[in-house]
Amino acid sequence: MVTNTEKNYWHVLLPSVRGRYSFGAHLSNLTWFQVGGPAFALYKPEDVADLQYFLKQKSADLSCFVLGAGSNVLMRDGGYNGVVIKLGRGFSQITIENNELIAGAAALDRTVAMFAMQHQMSGVEFLVTIPGAIGGAVAMNAGCYGFEVKDVLAWIEIVDSQGELRKLYPHELNMTYRKSVLPKGCVIVRAAFKIIKGNIIDIQHNTQQYLQLREESQPTKGRTGGSTFKNPDQAKAWELIDKAGCRGLAIGAAKMSEKHCNFMLNTGGATADELERLGELVRQKVKESSNQELEWEIIRVGDSPVLKRDAA
Repeated sequence: MVTNTEKNYWHVLLPSVRGRYSFGAHLSNLTWFQVGGPAFALYKPEDVADLQYFLKQKSADLSCFVLGAGSNVLMRDGGYNGVVIKLGRGFSQITIENNELIAGAAALDRTVAMFAMQHQMSGVEFLVTIPGAIGGAVAMNAGCYGFEVKDVLAWIEIVDSQGELRKLYPHELNMTYRKSVLPKGCVIVRAAFKIIKGNIIDIQHNTQQYLQLREESQPTKGRTGGSTFKNPDQAKAWELIDKAGCRGLAIGAAKMSEKHCNFMLNTGGATADELERLGELVRQKVKESSNQELEWEIIRVGDSPVLKRDAA
C-alpha cells in the first residue's frame, strides 16, 4: 500500500502527463508467472509524445523499467522501487509499407505474424510461437526454430533517455544470441521487419507447423515465462537440465516442467522467491553435473528476498 505521503513524494519526481499513473499497482497481474509485489507507480503513456515528455522531464534519480507483455519477466515479491512503464493500445498499431511490416512495440509477436499472413506476406512466421510483444522481442533478439529477430529486422524507433525520438538500424544494435545493445534508459516504440510477398498456402503451412511444434514440445497452458535459461555454446539448456536430474524438480509450487524441462512453472500459488530459488538450484545442479554455467533468459526485476537472505 502506497501512503499519501509517498504519493506526494512521487508527484514531486513525476512529470504531469496525459497518460495515467497507478500507485502501488500489483505487478503479478501483468506477468505470465502471476507473481510479484507492487511498483511505486505504473505509468501508461497516452502516445509517443507523452512518453517523450515523461522521459525528458522525469527526475534523473527515478528508476524505470519497461514492461511488455510480461511473458519472460519474473517480478520479485518485494516489488519495484520505481516506475514501471507499460505501453498500451497507442503502441500496438501494425501496418505494411512497401516491403516492410511496421509494428508498435506493444503489438504481440503472434498478432504480427498473423497480420503478415493475412496480407500474404512472408518472413515473420516464426514470431507466431514467441510469447510477448515486439519491443521485448527486439530487445532480447528473440528467436526459435533457426530464426532470430535480427534476421528480419529493418529498423527500430526508440525514445531515448532525453526524450528524443530516434531511428536505429540493426548494425547499431550489436545483436547477438538473445541480446541487443540498446541505449541506456531508452524505450522501443516501433520496429520494422523485412517481408516479401509469399504464397498464402506456404505461409499458412509454415505458421501451422510452428504452432504444432510448440504445442507438442512446450507447456503452453501453464503459468510460465518461456525458456528459463539461454542455451550455452554448443549445448542445449534442456539437455543439461535433464542430465542434472532437474526435470520436474520443485520448490513449493514452483516446478520445472516435465514436458520441457527448461520451462519453469507456477503450478498455483508460487511466490517469485520460490521460482527464483528453483532456478538457482537448477543452475547449481547443472554446474555440478556438467560444469556448465546456465545464464538466465528470464529477466528478474525488483527487490530480491533471495539475495537478501544470501547476504545475511
